[in-house]
Amino acid sequence: MASSFTEQQLNDFDRDGFVVERDLIAPEFCDRIRAVVEQHLEWQSGSIEYEAELNYPGAPSSLDAEGGRTPRRLKQAMSRDLIFAEYVMSPEISARMRQLLGSEIAVPLAHHNCVMTKQPGYSSDTGWHQDIRYWSFEKPELVSVWLALGPETLENGCLQVIPGTHRQNFDREQLDSDLFLRPGLDTNQSLIANKQPVELACGDVLFFHARTFHSATRNHTTVPKYSVVFTFRGDGNRPVPGTRSASLPELLLPPLTD
Repeated sequence: MASSFTEQQLNDFDRDGFVVERDLIAPEFCDRIRAVVEQHLEWQSGSIEYEAELNYPGAPSSLDAEGGRTPRRLKQAMSRDLIFAEYVMSPEISARMRQLLGSEIAVPLAHHNCVMTKQPGYSSDTGWHQDIRYWSFEKPELVSVWLALGPETLENGCLQVIPGTHRQNFDREQLDSDLFLRPGLDTNQSLIANKQPVELACGDVLFFHARTFHSATRNHTTVPKYSVVFTFRGDGNRPVPGTRSASLPELLLPPLTD
């Protein structure tokens, strides 16, 4: 596996707002990450976001309801194990991020920095949204990187994306109070009709622009799904002081060496 995107892949990312690298991360490395994830889920350690806290369709009604303690997200992944720093600083990831964002790269720890889980029975549907919606940076030019730790299919709630939406502007009336696309609008329905599922295998990585609209359904299988998600920014695109984006430190990727 080459440690950089091809020219065609860069063109695809520029046009569509996403690109997938198949078999980018070795299965053995994914197994090591998965072992950490399963241990932390067993311990219920660290900061955890539960499905019931978001009230998305399919989620339990409260933390005290049946399935109310179903994890949705293991937050602050970087503080859980050094393997996550090893992953984001790997040549497979860091070289590609430099192609997309420039030579100096930072990983904001206030956003994503997590393991997304979809558990059987009590996972939820996530509406169409852009990652940048609640973030505050000088420019909306960030890239989210999604590593599959196992199969991701329509049946178990893989991401779906709308190509080209990172280049489009949207009227506020197209969005609801939580900045999800309002699916009942004719203009949004024609947009959503262009959606593409991003089905992945273990070790596949999806790179997508923070303005690319994406969504996911709940997990309809009997097997949990785990995905590692980090976000990257280039130098000259700093978080706005005083906002949540600036509330935590950032991991600076080491400079390239000759």
